[in-house]
Amino acid sequence: MATASVAFKSREDHRKQLELEEARKAGLAPAEVDEDGKEINPHIPQYMSSAPWYLNAERPSLKHQRKWKSDPNYTKSWYDRGAKIFQADKYRKGACENCGALTHDAKSCMERPRKVGAKWTGKHIAPDEKIEQFELDYDGKRDRWNGYDAATYARVIERYEARDEARRKYLKEQQFKKLEEKNNKADGEDGASDEEDDDDALKVDEAKVDESKQMDFAKVEKRVRTTGGGSTGTVRNLRIREDTAKYLLNLDVNSSYYDPKTRSMREDPLPDADPNEKFYAGDNQNRVSGQALEFKQLNVHAWEAFEKGQDIHMQAAPSQAELLYKNFKINKVKLKSQVKETIMEKYGNAASEEEIPRELLLGQSERQVEYDRAGRIIKGQETALPRSKYEEDVYINNHTSVWGSWWKDFQWGYKCCKQTIRNSYCTGASGIEAAEAAGELMRANLARKEASEADKPVPVEEKRLATWGTEVPDDLVLDQKKLAEALKKEDERKREERDERKRKYNVKWNDEVTAEDMEAYRMKKIHHDDPMKDFLH
Repeated sequence: MATASVAFKSREDHRKQLELEEARKAGLAPAEVDEDGKEINPHIPQYMSSAPWYLNAERPSLKHQRKWKSDPNYTKSWYDRGAKIFQADKYRKGACENCGALTHDAKSCMERPRKVGAKWTGKHIAPDEKIEQFELDYDGKRDRWNGYDAATYARVIERYEARDEARRKYLKEQQFKKLEEKNNKADGEDGASDEEDDDDALKVDEAKVDESKQMDFAKVEKRVRTTGGGSTGTVRNLRIREDTAKYLLNLDVNSSYYDPKTRSMREDPLPDADPNEKFYAGDNQNRVSGQALEFKQLNVHAWEAFEKGQDIHMQAAPSQAELLYKNFKINKVKLKSQVKETIMEKYGNAASEEEIPRELLLGQSERQVEYDRAGRIIKGQETALPRSKYEEDVYINNHTSVWGSWWKDFQWGYKCCKQTIRNSYCTGASGIEAAEAAGELMRANLARKEASEADKPVPVEEKRLATWGTEVPDDLVLDQKKLAEALKKEDERKREERDERKRKYNVKWNDEVTAEDMEAYRMKKIHHDDPMKDFLH
């Protein structure tokens, strides 16, 4: 316990100390008192209540658990709002030009702007404000209630009390008015009826008065003698004495198990009893009904959404998970309604409000139908041919036959007009005649063209190319003498390109190129792809 210092104790003293602690915990002995006269809770463990050796505590205390090193700079005082410290008689240098106070300037002045400031008039000088500086710690700077005067809340209480008083006064006036009206009406009515009304009103008033007393019918007074046991007060007893305990519903040993530690019985103790007469069906009944089932579904949805890659966690962000689950249920209902509407649009609704024809309701027949054990029809009704899932016998664009009813030259078409274009418009018999005429005309043209091409011989043109790669005109003739001179010039040009030292300064260029020059250039030109190019020179 809260001992001053750990001193040597004999075995007997130690035993007495333990007995005293147990008695204090049980409330049989008074609690220990610290230096300030306050009781110490006996349930505080020793490692918390015992003071360190270096504090040299002489008496038991819990001061070492408190913040005993207080900061001298920290204060919980607050600004003295509206306080004034000095009233000047004349304007001072550096004071506010508007009001004349020395503690602020004209820019931060809170008074009404004067037409002529105190700097120029020297009159009505405002007093200086009280300016304070506080050094607050971390918590003091963030304390919202620092500087709040609790006495100001008395105004709020007074306002509500005045409102309640006015309400009571108004209700009393209304009751007096009703009594006066009853007294005025009581001339033509019987006295017995008035007495009954008064009795009823009295009963109602008594019920209102006794309601507060009846609220305390289940209170159990509990006196706690020690500090460690809790505070003295009243505890409401929520159990009704007529209730039967869970473990007494079925005394069979093999019945549902009752856990005394958690006071739970999961299974139904009376599974064969009438469900309308049972008031308890086991704790599992609560797990599969009400909000417990919704919470379980919410957890399952969060797990499945997380496995599918969605950033959702039930414990980390429960509000987000609940909102996503709510949106999921809304979208699911919308999707089901859309699917239902599409199915009803496609196949119809047999449960609609449309009246069924009388012939179908009252129709009868003499046909006899026989079935086998498997439910198949043996005799009596013709088996209906299965229809295709595609649309049948649908004629478009004025056709009288379906697409694919005619085949020619590896192409499908319509039999009614013999057209092979799917989206064509039907032309009927006239279209067939026009198509046949166009086909005959095309065949006749092809035969005429083939006959004309067979009669006319095809001339074979032989193109003669010039030696330099262009087409040779018919009248081109190369002069052999000029060709020999051009070859000599080409050899000289090649030598000049090899040795530029023999090149003269005054060189005259001739830009005119003849056919012989081109032939000489081609003959002397080295082709890189020629395998005999190394033997040309």
